[in-house]
Amino acid sequence: QVTSFQGLAVRSLSTSTPHDHPEHGRLVYKGNLAKAVLGVKFFSYSTSIFNLFMMPYLMFKTGIGFESLFIQAAFYGVIGFFTFVTPVTLHVLTKGYVIRLYYKDEMDTYTAITYNAILAEKATVFHQKDVKIPDITKMFTTFYAKTKSMLVNPTLFPDPKDFNHLMGYDKSFYFNLEEENEVSEKK
Repeated sequence: QVTSFQGLAVRSLSTSTPHDHPEHGRLVYKGNLAKAVLGVKFFSYSTSIFNLFMMPYLMFKTGIGFESLFIQAAFYGVIGFFTFVTPVTLHVLTKGYVIRLYYKDEMDTYTAITYNAILAEKATVFHQKDVKIPDITKMFTTFYAKTKSMLVNPTLFPDPKDFNHLMGYDKSFYFNLEEENEVSEKK
């Protein structure tokens, strides 16, 4: 693979395809909202930090003072609510959003890349047998990897077989008639 850079030839010596990661395996999913999630969280964090630094300054410079302790507590409570609760809520809602999902064939393991609380990428490694599908469809959860909820969009998998394998839909279905008869007899 040769690329031209201002008249100079630059050769890439990489042996893996752009969709492979040497440590995590083959890229099977890429979330289309990764930049939006990062941007919204960054904006929320930055406005909260700005608010923390500017509120004391504004309070002292403008001379806004309340004689009633109750009104002061209510005012600071509203400011504190929007300063702290909004970023925490955004993190709770988006912490399971999978940015990229890699699959390692030889070990049958997945690596889900998500954003942590400080906006760094976090890798979660799990086996296909660790995947649990919620009994009731939940908002912001497609499956559980061990105990961590994960959110993926099934239509963004380039190969539907990868999604089917992740969710366990490619396994043969075993139905035990004896257990079903015992349950119905007890009723």
